[in-house]
Amino acid sequence: MQKNALQPIASPLLRWYEANARRLPWREFPSPYRTLVSEFMLQQTRVEAVLPYYGRFLEALPDIRALAEADEQVLLKLWEGLGYYGRARNLQKAARMVTEDFGGEIPASYEALLRLPGIGPYTAGAIASIAFGLPHPAVDGNVLRVLSRIKASKKDVGNSSVRRAMEQGIQKIIPEGRAGDFNQALMELGATVCLPGEPKCGACPLAYLCKGYEKGVAASLPVKQKKPERKAVEKTIFVLIADGRLALLRRPEGGLLAGLWGLPSAEGFLTPKEAKEKIAHWGLSPAEIRPLPPTKHIFTHMEWRMTGILAQWNTLSKDCGFTWASKKEIKNGYPLPSAYRSYLNHFLSDR
Repeated sequence: MQKNALQPIASPLLRWYEANARRLPWREFPSPYRTLVSEFMLQQTRVEAVLPYYGRFLEALPDIRALAEADEQVLLKLWEGLGYYGRARNLQKAARMVTEDFGGEIPASYEALLRLPGIGPYTAGAIASIAFGLPHPAVDGNVLRVLSRIKASKKDVGNSSVRRAMEQGIQKIIPEGRAGDFNQALMELGATVCLPGEPKCGACPLAYLCKGYEKGVAASLPVKQKKPERKAVEKTIFVLIADGRLALLRRPEGGLLAGLWGLPSAEGFLTPKEAKEKIAHWGLSPAEIRPLPPTKHIFTHMEWRMTGILAQWNTLSKDCGFTWASKKEIKNGYPLPSAYRSYLNHFLSDR
């Protein structure tokens, strides 16, 4: 980008932000810890999805030391359904590093923030600018889209050199004393006005400066290399209910949904006969077996295509390797990812 080519956007953008910024809990009572938590939650996740979690999380873990000392299962339960659980673990690792290496104070340094687990250039820039007013850019997908359209740039925003050039361009125009507001204003514009596919150019405070709007190409930007298709995995999920309790399994510590709890499963779509044989292999003899409707869950690089089997009986068997949990225990203590939600509801609902 040419030197100061983006300079004209700062003043109108800040005026627009002052009048139109959404009221969000991490903005109303800002602190370094609240900013840290919100930025981890907002990684690859929409604001609307984060809002129900944020308040509960802070109520349970109100400061950096509480987070550092929390039991991992408590932490994961608070994160349940938000997805990308590695963020929660990295957030706790970062909290522990802050308590051990920085005396319990989140460092007011971009370079120091980059040392914390789970923090890259965007998150470090966001925390540094919002929590401490430091003049560092925070360029996420929303900002890349805004800048690409303003410049009518057809460069691939998935390219690291393009992203760095965008960051350098923003670095030059951050208004003195307004770094946090400016970064949030750019992100806010991308999240509410400069939308993917159909930008609301008529409501944009930068439309008169936007080359993409001028050339009629805003909707086609930014350019980004197409992601490879997700791998589809077929699974049969078992809802095993005995004496009012549900069978759970702890997932391995490595890989997808590591360390969380899940329902027993088998690879592929099992026939009713195969499902009965599988249940018998576990040493169980249910009184009732019936199929459940198919469903699917989409991860970043994978899609689970699932069918379900419900099996019920009255006698609890503790010798089959499962953990048997009541409704109350599941709701209060076992972190279960949303991939299982539709099948869990067959047990948790009061129908």
